[in-house]
Amino acid sequence: MNTTDISTLRLQNQQVAATKFKSAKELVGWMGAMQAQDYNQAKWAIGVRLPHLTEEQIESAFNQGEILRTHLMRPTWHFVSAEDIYWLLELTAKQIKSTTKSRNRDLGLTESDLQKSKEVFIKSLEGNRSLTREELSDQFNSAGINTYEQRLPHILMEAEIDGIICSGSIRAKKQTYALLAERVPVKKNLSKDEALSLLAKKYFTSHGPATLPDFVWWSGLPVAEARKALEMNKSTLISETINNETYWLVESVAQATSLSDSVYLLPAFDEYLISYKDRSSAITLKNHSKAISNNGIFRPIIVVNGQISGLWKRTIKKDSVLIELDHFRPHSKKEIGLIENAAKMFGHFSGRKVEVKIQQ
Repeated sequence: MNTTDISTLRLQNQQVAATKFKSAKELVGWMGAMQAQDYNQAKWAIGVRLPHLTEEQIESAFNQGEILRTHLMRPTWHFVSAEDIYWLLELTAKQIKSTTKSRNRDLGLTESDLQKSKEVFIKSLEGNRSLTREELSDQFNSAGINTYEQRLPHILMEAEIDGIICSGSIRAKKQTYALLAERVPVKKNLSKDEALSLLAKKYFTSHGPATLPDFVWWSGLPVAEARKALEMNKSTLISETINNETYWLVESVAQATSLSDSVYLLPAFDEYLISYKDRSSAITLKNHSKAISNNGIFRPIIVVNGQISGLWKRTIKKDSVLIELDHFRPHSKKEIGLIENAAKMFGHFSGRKVEVKIQQ
């Protein structure tokens, strides 16, 4: 295995190169969790891996609660399957709470405030109701809980981490929140060791080849717990050492298939780039800052034969979508044609006619 194989195998295992799944729930369950702070971009992260589905079909799965959007792991918003949400929350909540304590203190959010807010959530949302941020903010202020500055997002995140609320269905193009116990009434319980083992299994199966530091970064787990999780899976994994780094993956997909002439337009914060601490197999040092800003914004990327060779952005119009391409290097006429075909995939996904513009 070489560095080219790493990027190829990751495209395969992440289901970008080819998919074996039919539904959003199956795909998200396979991936373990998919970063999703930008909801519209995250839908395309699923769509590019399930090219037979449209944006409308993926949003339907979200509205039905088959996949959920909540804070997990590092923490940030992730898509997660309904089947996995409880044990993932229980596994990662303690680590997340240790990182939010000081900020809550700075915002003047006391334990009393957070406990009172939970009561407001239950009173406002019970009966399978869903409310937007603005509607919940009104409820908190009426109950004497101030939502000024950044207090509201932290109140919401604490309730997500505690398993009180999760995403509700989209209403008038706005995100809503619902009670997790009503949204997912069947709770899957795992012991901590079972949860650690399952999370590592999902990661190295769907994201491999990957290193232990990659898994630590992606999961947000303490190093000792991440190492223990990897150890519990070593009997089903194989390892390869490249440049003094040990990569782990499942043996059944250890052979990279040639992906010559492959092009994908991946969304902002896509797992192909964000889910590894070391991203050098997919992007050069020279281009790193072009794709990833200093403040951690991961831009939408053009991937040609496993390598990030440019950026793209889309502007949604009524019946069409303008896709603008910004290349890091000159592309051949053949590559341009493949990139335009990849853009048409987004058109099918969004149900719009595509116009492609190359930045000069």
